[in-house]
Amino acid sequence: MSALALAALSACASTSGTAEQGSSQAQQARPEQHFEADREAILAMAGEYEVTFDFTEFLPIAPGYELADPKITPAREVVYVIEDTGEFISLQHLLLARTEDASFVIKHWRQDWQYEPDRMLAYQGFNRWNVEEISPGEARGAWSQTVYQVDDSPRYAGLGQWEHARHASTWEPPVSWRPLPRRDATTRDDYDVIAAVNRHTVTEWGWSHGQDNSKLVLREDEPFELVREHGINTYRRADLEGDEDAAAYWENTRDYWTRVRDAWDTIIANSETISVQDDAEGTLLYGPLLSAAQNVHFDLTSTEEAWAEAVSLMEARITADGDAVDID
Repeated sequence: MSALALAALSACASTSGTAEQGSSQAQQARPEQHFEADREAILAMAGEYEVTFDFTEFLPIAPGYELADPKITPAREVVYVIEDTGEFISLQHLLLARTEDASFVIKHWRQDWQYEPDRMLAYQGFNRWNVEEISPGEARGAWSQTVYQVDDSPRYAGLGQWEHARHASTWEPPVSWRPLPRRDATTRDDYDVIAAVNRHTVTEWGWSHGQDNSKLVLREDEPFELVREHGINTYRRADLEGDEDAAAYWENTRDYWTRVRDAWDTIIANSETISVQDDAEGTLLYGPLLSAAQNVHFDLTSTEEAWAEAVSLMEARITADGDAVDID
């Protein structure tokens, strides 16, 4: 039933007991229907995709700033549902990469969706995240999306409600901050954080992740906006050659990455502020964690040995509420 019809029923409720009963039943039914539609949209992002990452700076803000060249990158990704408990869904992205001589799998980003959450990460800049409380009113009917980097460290999060139309479902939260993308972090150092509005749109042919980005400088006495950027990541459904390689990688490394995720979940659940020390190339944390997983995948080391290495790396690079973490 449409929102307009529900409103009409509510308007008649004060004069008709039958209408009041019908209105109550409709209002109880709609949230469940909407919840299931939300879940369908989130789960529809799993699958195999030909992907295009397309980022274009379009509006210089700071005096004298010159627009960077657009960055358009093709990719192939497999997205797995690695957890679904009803009100929580976790989607893991894996890249299918190729060189002239070989093909290989790279663990990519992860997106976790939580229905009506009570806490959410908020990036503060300079590799620091706060865990912020969400009121019941803010959370009602909404899903948080938390995005994690390739080593399962946090990246950014947002809270919003899904909107469903005839041919598309869209989720768009308010603006939130995020760290520099690696495409910039490895090539420039003239800004400190991106303020972004994310827009996920799910269609019959696939889905898109649109971004309205503002690149901000925080290091000065008075923070300022450097430039604005449009981003659109397009995921078109495809039957990918080599998808069995992604399945094999995930089967071989799943236990290792489950332990890494569980460690991060414990840290976040018991902290108010989290900091991560790494460099733009990821040589301090994410590179070694990925390498340990590759060694497990190729049977060069055991999951237990790789996990012991991961614990040492994480304890050396992560602080929670100002203290080094202790991972069991």
